[in-house]
Amino acid sequence: MSAPAISLESLSTTFGDQLLATVKAGGCASSSCGSSIKPDDTDPAIWEKIKDHPCFSEEAHHYFARMHVAVAPGCNIQCNYCNRKYDCANESRPGVVSEKLTPDQALRKVVAVANEVPQLSVLGIAGPGDACYDWKKTKATFERVAREIPDIKFCISTNGLALPDHVDELADMNVDHVTITINMVDPEVGAKIYPWIFYDHRRYVGIEAARILHERQMLGLEMLTARGILTKINSVMIPGVNDEHLIKVNRWVKERGAFLHNLMPLISDPAHGTHYGLSGQRGPNAMELKALQDRVEGGAQLMRHCRQCRADAVGLLGEDRGQEFTVDRIPGEVTYDASNHKAYRELVAEERRDHVAARREAIGLVKAASPGKSLLFAVATKGGGRVNEHFGHAKEFQVYQVSPRGISFVGHRKVEQYCLGGWGGEAALDGVIAALEGIDIVLCAKIGNCPQDQLADAGIQATDAYAHDYIETAISAIYAAASGPPHSRRRPERVSSIRTRS
Repeated sequence: MSAPAISLESLSTTFGDQLLATVKAGGCASSSCGSSIKPDDTDPAIWEKIKDHPCFSEEAHHYFARMHVAVAPGCNIQCNYCNRKYDCANESRPGVVSEKLTPDQALRKVVAVANEVPQLSVLGIAGPGDACYDWKKTKATFERVAREIPDIKFCISTNGLALPDHVDELADMNVDHVTITINMVDPEVGAKIYPWIFYDHRRYVGIEAARILHERQMLGLEMLTARGILTKINSVMIPGVNDEHLIKVNRWVKERGAFLHNLMPLISDPAHGTHYGLSGQRGPNAMELKALQDRVEGGAQLMRHCRQCRADAVGLLGEDRGQEFTVDRIPGEVTYDASNHKAYRELVAEERRDHVAARREAIGLVKAASPGKSLLFAVATKGGGRVNEHFGHAKEFQVYQVSPRGISFVGHRKVEQYCLGGWGGEAALDGVIAALEGIDIVLCAKIGNCPQDQLADAGIQATDAYAHDYIETAISAIYAAASGPPHSRRRPERVSSIRTRS
């Protein structure tokens, strides 16, 4: 099933055409499974909170954007994986910003972005320090924006040390999404991650520092749960330090009401200047991260589509348009126009219904096929849940797993763009193939014979036979053809002898 993305019969304006292009080209640079219809096991009140939040709903991040404003530079802990940088446009990781903002500058920027990015649904404060420690600036920013844009969601990201002091105010301001970074529940493990904390006008170090941080994080999480505020727990996977311990963390945060648990890989490039980067602590590879995620299945619900955003990120997950909206590019006075948002949401509602129907059909096809083992697919996509990116243009691939149980999004693999200006770099292609370790099949909108042959030599099949179809539609057809009688509407032209694997 692959129906047209959206009909614009009721919107014939130039802006309507632009909205259609936005949705058809892809609401974001990533894709994932998820139903836009409220799941049977989800409380209606919770669904209303997450359905337009790209970080709290895998399905929503097809279509909706987030924005971070860097108004909170102060921080009360030191993490061995963190080195906050200001006036930096070249690194894409938490704690990095191009410019720090005052609350008034943040308001101007949010209004400017809201007028230009109809997908914007969430305003977050993720530092570049800690949103709860630099509380006056965080609160002033939310208050100003709420007066101008009443329909935007607010969320914060915090290390949790100062969180319990501000839960009541967060609830009063209708902040109903909070992310807490929790890397340990054992202070002995925490002492290897946090050199010091600053709490109650004192600096603490070692196990005592980690114990205080742990107690405050658990208290803050429990207080948020009691007030019905949804929590996402970020945990950095640090091989040899807390990788095994994160299984216990997952259990603890589930018991205390966490809505999502996001297991993230350590970023430890020496060029970033972090303690772990300079000391040689490695980060996990993609298969190690997936193995840990698979081990905690059945615990707290996992988030698998995180991009570890900058503290001034703007746009859809997987992209960052922050450099388009620096303060010097924003007019001195801006007025919010809500019409673009309203029109866009109406279009998205139609596209979501079509995608849900396609996904249901795809899952039915998988379950009707002869039982087979799992396959891992890497999908080149611009978003919108479709196979719509050229292999050589992809900067990341979305990874899906298909088995008799169904189709699930399991992560993403960042790569260096292989094709630039019509030419492909051999070294870049080697890097792409290495990044696709463990992948069985690549889906893309177009691929040349040379990269296709080199992928085949590496044991990876590739096809562009399902260009612009929904991802689940393509996966289900290939899986059904590989697992048993040909139930699919067509076989991929270039995929043959696909083998399932254990």
